[in-house]
Parts: sequence; structure tokens; C-alpha cells
Amino acid sequence: MWHAHEKEDECFHIISGSLLMQYEGGKEVRLVEGDVHVVPAGVRHNPLVDKGECHVMLVETVTTSHTGDVKTDRTRTVDEQLAR
Repeated sequence: MWHAHEKEDECFHIISGSLLMQYEGGKEVRLVEGDVHVVPAGVRHNPLVDKGECHVMLVETVTTSHTGDVKTDRTRTVDEQLAR
């Protein structure tokens, strides 16, 4: 899902699997196990799992909405995320 985080960087650490990070304008970055990648604040991006599963550790502040500036039926509040 295309989105941006206006005030926060978003850091992806790939634990297993692979991820394709798409950026507005056509740039793509392929991430594999062990890679760390930072999406700068305000940059529209679309993370896609290459195939199968991808386990990702996101490093971000508690105020970062996981779906950025886009709200969908998959959007969860911080309280909902912590309740699991």
C-alpha cells in the first residue's frame, strides 16, 4: 500500500525472506535477510513481499502509524497493536 510518514523515518530490518521497496518515481530497492533500510520521512513508498513470507523488524517511534497517511480496514491504532 502506497503511503508516507510525514514526520518520521521508518527503518526496516529484514529478519527472513525478501522485500521489494518501491518509491514514487519508479525507484525500487530489493531487501533480503540481514538488510537494514531507512525510508526518509515524507517519502511515499510501497513495501511488497517478494514471495512467500517476509519477517521484518520495524524500528520507529510509537507515534508512527503503520499505514502512514492512508487509512484502510487494515489500519490499527498503537493500542490495538500492543494488545496482541
